[in-house]
Amino acid sequence: MGCFQSKTAHLPSPDQDPPVPDPANGEELEDEQAVPAFKEFSLAELRAATNGFNSELIVSESGEKAPNVVYRGKLRNNRLVAVKRFSKQSWPDPHQFLAEAAGVGKVRHKRLVNLIGCCAEGDERLLVAEYMPNDTLSKHLFHWEKQPLPWDMRVRAAYYIAQALDHCNTENRKLYHDLNAYRVLFDEDGDPRLSSFGLIKNSRDGKSYSTNLAYTPPEFLRTGRVIPESVIYSYGTVLLDLLSGKHIPPSHALDLIRGKNLLLLMDSSLEGQYANEDATELVELASKCLQYEAKDRPEITFLLSAVAPLQKQTEVASLVLMGLTKTPVVLPTMLSPLGKACVRMDLSAVHEILLKTGYRDEEGAENELSFQEWTQQVQDMLNTKKFGDIAFRDKDFKNAVEYYSKLVSMMSVPSGTVFVRRALAYLMNGQPELALRDAMQAQVCLPEWPTAFYMQALALSKLGMETDAQDMLNDGASFEVKKQNSWRN
Repeated sequence: MGCFQSKTAHLPSPDQDPPVPDPANGEELEDEQAVPAFKEFSLAELRAATNGFNSELIVSESGEKAPNVVYRGKLRNNRLVAVKRFSKQSWPDPHQFLAEAAGVGKVRHKRLVNLIGCCAEGDERLLVAEYMPNDTLSKHLFHWEKQPLPWDMRVRAAYYIAQALDHCNTENRKLYHDLNAYRVLFDEDGDPRLSSFGLIKNSRDGKSYSTNLAYTPPEFLRTGRVIPESVIYSYGTVLLDLLSGKHIPPSHALDLIRGKNLLLLMDSSLEGQYANEDATELVELASKCLQYEAKDRPEITFLLSAVAPLQKQTEVASLVLMGLTKTPVVLPTMLSPLGKACVRMDLSAVHEILLKTGYRDEEGAENELSFQEWTQQVQDMLNTKKFGDIAFRDKDFKNAVEYYSKLVSMMSVPSGTVFVRRALAYLMNGQPELALRDAMQAQVCLPEWPTAFYMQALALSKLGMETDAQDMLNDGASFEVKKQNSWRN
């Protein structure tokens, strides 16, 4: 019963590769690493992917307080995505939004968090991008838990950001709105990538600039406009973050640089990790980027040539530098057809299998229908079960839930099969939390029933709880093996 109590106590960040997609069940991808073609999603698809925009799936660091909230989601083909939901007053013109998003969707690069779709229905405006499981640069610099970000990783981040900006320039996307440490995210390999969300204007007129005014390019304060040189200024503020490990106003940093007080600028946790001349180079580059006059700031190509020589451990993987591990998904080898259907999240296949199985897994179990005297109550119970089973067979899942709910209230000894069938009906109705509850109740009825574990795994996957879902698959598979061994003996 430990599984029943412990598997759903938290919502972990998904830090594993998504399972191989089933082409018959969603978008067609060449492989699980491929970036899918940009597409327009329906609001229903994205609502389902985020479990109804569940607040538990918010991954933007300001949470629900942010004007534009980002959710972790999962598409029908099991691909994890980030879904950005704009505030209601953003982008009143849906055509302008779709055109802007489609333009950014054409920009593809290994240093970008690529945009893979959008949605404009009613007053909803949403963007869909690749999901990055290893947090933001801001988290690793300012709110680290195990270890501060090493010097070599900071230099790598500076170089990769410059590569991303250089590619955007070549694609004629020279404006990046609000470049900061929150816009840099780490992928499953621990490599930093620049969010494509920053290539989309923050508002319909392109004037919005949401950073703290202390870090805003001077020309924006004067004119309310962002220009390509503003991106260089913001890059300079990111360099300050990387050097200092804290938010430091550019004016204060420049005073320290002019006064040759580099030690006061540098993050003390980096002591002994860098050569003084390398730190000096990076500080001087930041100073160039932060020049008051836009014309005095360097080109992006200069940033690349300046940072490239400072990289010393190019052969060491980012995950190693950061002290992170990449754990691949290893699906159990012994999975029944039901288990495999749950992995694919193929609800139609699950329905067919449950219909074929019927109630035979409960044969021999103490049951209300077998042990009560033949009374009107039992007749009502049988009729309710009959109507529930007919609705379930006919895919009338709304009525199936109603009849099975009535049946559960009538039975003193609940049926695991009824709970499992109602769980699937809840999933078909887009209610994965209720489905998870029922699948757990089925496990209470039949503690070693693989079907109960597989259905929990399916509901957990729908909720985006990948680690717990795999645990349940493993548990179901182990009971499957145990059952098969008992038959052989």
